[in-house]
Amino acid sequence: MESRLEILILAAGKGTRMRSDLPKVLHKLAGKSLLGHVVDTAHELGAAQVCVVYGFGGEAVPQSMADDRLTFVFQAEQHGTGHAVKQALPQLADGSVTLVLYGDVPLTHTATLQPLVTAAQAGKLGLLTVNLAHPDGYGRIVRENGKVTRIVEHKDATPAERAIHEVNTGILAVATRQLKRWIAELKNDNAQGEYYLTDIIALAVRDGADVETHQPAYEWEVLGVNSKAQLAALERIHQNEIAQALLDAGVTLMDPARLDVRGTLTCGRDVVLDVNCVFEGRVKLGDGVQVGANCVLRNVTVAAGTRIDAFTLIDDAEIGEANRLGPFSRIRPGTTLARDVHIGNFVEIKNSQIDDGSKINHLSYVGDTTMGKRVNIGAGTITCNYDGANKHRTVIEDDVFVGSDTQLVAPVTVGRGATLGAGTTLTKDAPAGELTLARAKQLTLSGWTRPVKKVRGEA
Repeated sequence: MESRLEILILAAGKGTRMRSDLPKVLHKLAGKSLLGHVVDTAHELGAAQVCVVYGFGGEAVPQSMADDRLTFVFQAEQHGTGHAVKQALPQLADGSVTLVLYGDVPLTHTATLQPLVTAAQAGKLGLLTVNLAHPDGYGRIVRENGKVTRIVEHKDATPAERAIHEVNTGILAVATRQLKRWIAELKNDNAQGEYYLTDIIALAVRDGADVETHQPAYEWEVLGVNSKAQLAALERIHQNEIAQALLDAGVTLMDPARLDVRGTLTCGRDVVLDVNCVFEGRVKLGDGVQVGANCVLRNVTVAAGTRIDAFTLIDDAEIGEANRLGPFSRIRPGTTLARDVHIGNFVEIKNSQIDDGSKINHLSYVGDTTMGKRVNIGAGTITCNYDGANKHRTVIEDDVFVGSDTQLVAPVTVGRGATLGAGTTLTKDAPAGELTLARAKQLTLSGWTRPVKKVRGEA
């Protein structure tokens, strides 16, 4: 039978209840658009072609998807799911099977969808259904002698049909040649005046095609998003699924309900994550890494044995082994920390390379800097890397000691083993092994009196 798989994703709806100018399918779940999740699923199934039908928002949908493996079809007017499918039919090969998915149903597992594809490849119509305790609003699956005969929409259903708890999810797979034939027969003589994709079930039965139904492992796999409340509910469901996978892999989560992964999080052995941490993009944590409460890590690699204390932000950086960061540290893009580096409270590092054993423990800014081994940076130190127009680099060689409240005006180099006295403003290179001071002479003005605030009404 047919083997080539093509996947059709319906994503043209406005999503009025979202109360947003953004197309519904572009709203984000775990840092990725709803449509992005569905596209990922389509690729995981090995589709030869993924076709997306879009409408509301104009080119916003195709422009948001940086994926050259997608085919986009514009639906100018929305007249139901059958009408949406019809717009894409010219793009689908007759010698294929088509799986229909929805851009606002993001959490369906590939294991749930594969049986539908297998059924379609065997010449059947694979249909995903689910039993709901409260099926109001959903199309009902009508059976005779256990076999599916048709689907009736809630608004068109009789009281007896509304008592049915097995409902249609809209997700189905069928030979494309058959899909094209049945879509051409659809009519819109219903309460909504729309062309329902689900009406092809009755046409399939009429033509003697077998309708094979499957159900998801979890009800939430087929839940769609029509409001911000539903989006928030799915977000928590998805995060709980991620948390459970991390727990199963041996990660310690201080509270699984307070975890947000908005990308990909990979953890080694004995990793400990405290509450309210956010992981964005691609984050990799090595063995024994500890992340304190309320941290944000974005596109970060952290090597084994590093401890990250509370309220630390790390963005596009590489963190080596056995480092200690935070609390209240900010590591900005382009930064690399080697081994046994200490970055303390209210320290900001930007586009800098910090070598083994160096310490910046308090209240400092280090930007565009190459720092050697075993450097000690005193509190209140600033590398002045920006002259108002251009960035300049600071070089601090091995075993340098920088006193508190020091400014290094780049470009400048501090030689190996040098010491900079507290309060120094360094504008020239400091020689290796020497003490360099650059501060104003201390003066005491005898007899000086502090100004007194005038009383209101006095001249």
